[in-house]
Amino acid sequence: MEKIKALWKQYFSSVNAVVRAALGLGLVFLIALFYQAGEPIDFIRNLEWQAYDSRLRTTLINKVDPRIVIIDVDERTLAAEGRWPLGRDKWVALLENSFEKYKLKTIGIDVLFTEPDTSSGLSKLDELAKGPLRDSGEFTNKLQSLRPTLDYDSRFAETIKKYPVVLAFAGSNLRSESMAKLKLGVLPPPSFTKTTFGNKFFRALSLDGYSGNLKPFQDAAAATGHILPAIDPDGLLRRVPMFVHYEGGYYDSLSIAIYRTYLDNSPVSVTLRDDEGDGINRFKEVRIGKSAPIRMDQDGTALIPYRGRSPSYRYISATDIIQGKLTPGELEGKIAIVGSSAQGLFDLRSTPVGETYPGVEAHASLISGYMDNTIRYKPQFEFAVNVVIVMLLGIPLALALVKLNPVWSTIAVFGIGGAYTVLNLYYWSNNLVLPIALPLLMIAGLYLINMAYGFFIEARSKKAITGIFGTYVPKELVDEMAKDPGAYSMKGETRDMTVLFSDVRNFTSISEGLSATELTAMMNAYLTHMTESIQQERGTIDKYIGDAIMAFWGAPLHDPKHAEHALRSALAMQAKLKEIGPEFIKRGWPELSIGVGLNCGPMNVGDMGSAFRRAYTVLGDAVNLASRLEGLTKEYGVGILVSENIVRAVPSFIYRELDMVRVKGKLEPVGIYEPIGEKGKVEGSLVDNIDRFHRALERYRQQRWDEAEQTIASLAMNDPSRKVYKIYLEERIPYLRQNPPGAKWDGAFTFTTK
Repeated sequence: MEKIKALWKQYFSSVNAVVRAALGLGLVFLIALFYQAGEPIDFIRNLEWQAYDSRLRTTLINKVDPRIVIIDVDERTLAAEGRWPLGRDKWVALLENSFEKYKLKTIGIDVLFTEPDTSSGLSKLDELAKGPLRDSGEFTNKLQSLRPTLDYDSRFAETIKKYPVVLAFAGSNLRSESMAKLKLGVLPPPSFTKTTFGNKFFRALSLDGYSGNLKPFQDAAAATGHILPAIDPDGLLRRVPMFVHYEGGYYDSLSIAIYRTYLDNSPVSVTLRDDEGDGINRFKEVRIGKSAPIRMDQDGTALIPYRGRSPSYRYISATDIIQGKLTPGELEGKIAIVGSSAQGLFDLRSTPVGETYPGVEAHASLISGYMDNTIRYKPQFEFAVNVVIVMLLGIPLALALVKLNPVWSTIAVFGIGGAYTVLNLYYWSNNLVLPIALPLLMIAGLYLINMAYGFFIEARSKKAITGIFGTYVPKELVDEMAKDPGAYSMKGETRDMTVLFSDVRNFTSISEGLSATELTAMMNAYLTHMTESIQQERGTIDKYIGDAIMAFWGAPLHDPKHAEHALRSALAMQAKLKEIGPEFIKRGWPELSIGVGLNCGPMNVGDMGSAFRRAYTVLGDAVNLASRLEGLTKEYGVGILVSENIVRAVPSFIYRELDMVRVKGKLEPVGIYEPIGEKGKVEGSLVDNIDRFHRALERYRQQRWDEAEQTIASLAMNDPSRKVYKIYLEERIPYLRQNPPGAKWDGAFTFTTK
């Protein structure tokens, strides 16, 4: 171990090497934080999408898939069969010829049928039969004989029912009142519901409204799928939601509905992701029958495996099928999707492979991907995987470039960048999408940092001690330390110190009630006031942990009154909260309350951490106890809790002893106290009540339940809101009276949680 330390020290033998390594590692950690944020900034996200598009275009198959055809309601169809929408009799002919004459296996229709077809004139004939020709028996009889052929909707529904026909429905997730009320036609039965997985809601695109098909058509269809895309912020169509959510049900995409119908209505099974630690339920993959799993990303969408630029499928004019112009059996066993390229009807999308790409081919591309198992996906725990990649690439390179000359630095950078690109493309060929843009940008950034260092940074003077400790301790203490910098270092040592932990009560509910901007402003104001209260008593800020604060006294400067200064700081923090409460309310913020825990004792203090990140902090059992005491403030309903160590160290204050407890992780009990104020400054009546409560605690620990209960009950009458009285009267004494603890009981209560 000593040899390793010596080699490490020799490697970083100069300040320049340390600074260059620190800058490089800082860049690595900064990029890692972008990934850990969950929602990276637009520039980074767009950079990765552009890298994805480049890989996609580079690896396109560019071959027509013979298994799938597009039946196109094109300009020629409209010229031959009539204007849009086509009469339902034309759809009947298209379906009958497709299946009976050309032997299609499955057909999906990317068209909505939301209104009845009146083009046959049947409704007008019914008006005549009820009006001027109501007495004409010949007309009535003839109308009855013609009705089956003129009722186009009924014929269309009957035809749909005969064959494996898949319909489509559209949805809206626009948050507007008008769209939220949009409910045209009917929806199909959901593929599954929340109750399928224990009444859980899973992350998926949710609809506010829908546009479905008429009920006779929907009832007759073999399946129905949604046609709602997932457009990325840059306007490109790269993904499609495998399922959308509406009122507790989850509905297939059109491509899934077509594919499972093609597989003779194979069942759909869904696999869930492992818990990613954020409480959000997610889909992992969907399997149709015994086919390969279709992997989904964390939003429940699948990446579209585009085969190439349009056309990637054979297009057949719908009129050629309606009029029977193809060779019999020509489409045997194939899948067909009906769409339109007619002007004004063409469903065009902007995609990575074309700015005007037919939406119907996006559905077809997904089906091809299902068949070939070419649906690419990002790894589970995506952000964690990305962070690991950045660390594995960046940390060794940041450390290596410190010692390499410009030539070898250039070779190393291009070598590592090229190797990672090859590895990335290997996983890409196996359908796994790993980040590439930002890792390569990081490698280039590390190279530039090291190349520029000699020009811009190495000439600067070494930093003084104010640069080391300035962010930890008050300015006046830094000035004091600067007088003798050799006497202070960040080297680890053991000292007798005091540590403080504070935490905002009900912070989760508070944060939910404020916008991000308001929450940031409120927390900045709160932390500023609390930090002032700490630093005014010579405290050192260790860290901010969200809404929590950790601080200590006794380092880096020795402080013989560290416990007293810490206690005064805790009381000042509570007083400051009351002072700024009205100001917070005026600004529309909630009035905050905090719990503070204090303990003193031997602690390890110094520059601690890993090779990647270090901090000037304290460790030890005494630190852990202070953290536990902060958590117990909520249990006893007090603002500050201190240990018996503080009571012994600062005897000039009055305390209310609350309990003897064993906190989690410690076997020995410890007395816990609420500080009241300095002796001589506390009202006599309050001191008397505290003394009475202490006598009650003595009787309680002597198992003289009735006497203890009588005294505490008397105190509670004058101070009914004090929680500690309720604890003893309603919980402890009744329980111990019924369950005597025995002669060896030490009077301590054991907490099993932190």
